[in-house]
Amino acid sequence: MVDSYDVAVVGGGPAGGSAAAAAARAGASVVLLERAGLPRYKTCGGGLIGPTLGALPGAPPVRATVTRASFTLRGGRAVERSEPEPLLFTAARTELDHWLAREAVAAGAELRTGCQVTGVDDGPEHAVVTTDDGVLHARTVVAADGTSSRLARAVGVRLSRVDLGLELELDAGPLTEAWADRIHLDWGPLPGSYGWVFPKGDSLTVGVITAKGRPAETRRYLADLVDQQGLDGLRVLHDSGHLTRCRAPGSPLGRGRVVLAGDAAGLLEPWTREGISFAVRSGIAAGTAAAAGATGLQQRYAAGVADLVEEMAAGETCLRAFERRPAAFHALIGRTPVGWRQFVRLTRGDTTLARALTHRSVRLGLGVLGAGFAG
Repeated sequence: MVDSYDVAVVGGGPAGGSAAAAAARAGASVVLLERAGLPRYKTCGGGLIGPTLGALPGAPPVRATVTRASFTLRGGRAVERSEPEPLLFTAARTELDHWLAREAVAAGAELRTGCQVTGVDDGPEHAVVTTDDGVLHARTVVAADGTSSRLARAVGVRLSRVDLGLELELDAGPLTEAWADRIHLDWGPLPGSYGWVFPKGDSLTVGVITAKGRPAETRRYLADLVDQQGLDGLRVLHDSGHLTRCRAPGSPLGRGRVVLAGDAAGLLEPWTREGISFAVRSGIAAGTAAAAGATGLQQRYAAGVADLVEEMAAGETCLRAFERRPAAFHALIGRTPVGWRQFVRLTRGDTTLARALTHRSVRLGLGVLGAGFAG
C-alpha cells in the first residue's frame, strides 16, 4: 500500500513548516518531508520583523530583543539610534525551524525527517512523490525546498537576481552584553551590498550580501566588517554561505498540483533580501490553498501571495535607488527623524515598502535618487 495524503510539503524551513501547519489547521491530512534531521543549523541572519511575528501561530523562540541600531557607510563613522520599544527580534534558525515543525505536528501534520524527495510527477488523481524512503501520493504538493529547489527547476522558475551571502556565527564571549540589544548595518562598497551584525544571546551572526559573481570581493568585505566592528578575536562557530534568489516578474508560482513557497519560489524582498517573513507568509498561503484541493490551486495561491509580489516590486525600486546612492540612504535612515521613523515602522510591520511608495513624498525622494518605479 502507498501512503496517501491530501498535502505533501517538501522542506522543513519556515516556508515548509508554516505551510504544513496551515494545511493541517484547514483540515487536510499532511506530511512534512525534510531531508535533514531537526534541529539542524541553517545560514541565516535570523531577524524576526513585524510581518513575521504577525503571521506566526504563536510566540517563537527568541534569542535577542533589539532596541538599538547602528549604521555605517563603507565602514565609516557609526551613527546609533534607539527606541524604548523593540525594533525587531532575532532567532536561531536551528530553533525556529524546529519550533515551526513542532507546531505543524501539533496541528496534525506527520513529520518525516531524513527523507529526501527526488521527484514529483502529476497524475490524474494525485501527485506521485518519490523519496529515498519510498513513494507516497498527495492531492497537492507544496515545494518549500529552498534556493536549490529541484522542484522549482521542474516548474520553470525564472530569476531576476541571484545574490551571494556569506556569514560567520561567532561566539560573542566578552562582547555578549555590549551586543545584547543592538544590531549593526553597514552600507557596503559593492553596488547594492550591505553587511550586518545580529545578536543571538551568546553568539553573533555577521554577514554580507552582494550580487553573485564577485566572490573574492565579497569575502574581503566580510573580513573588513569583522575587523571594523572589533570582532576579529572571537571564536568562529560556523562559516557558511548561501545564494538568495529573486523571482522575475511573471515567473510561475507553481504548476499542476504543485505550488512553490519561500526561497523555492524566489520570494524575498530584493533590497534587504529579507526572506523569513516572505517564507512564513507564502507558506501559510500555499498550505491554505493546497488544503482546498487541486482544482483552482494556482489561482488561489497567486491571490494569496499577491501582496508579497507587490512588496517585491517596491523592494526592487528601493534597491535600484540604493545601488545608485547608498550615501543618501545612510543619511536618510541614520540622520533624519523621518528616515529613522520609517525604518522603525518597517521593522515593526506598521507599514510596508509597497505602502510607503504610495506616498508622493517618498516617490519624489526616490526619483531624486535615480530610481524608476516597477509596475
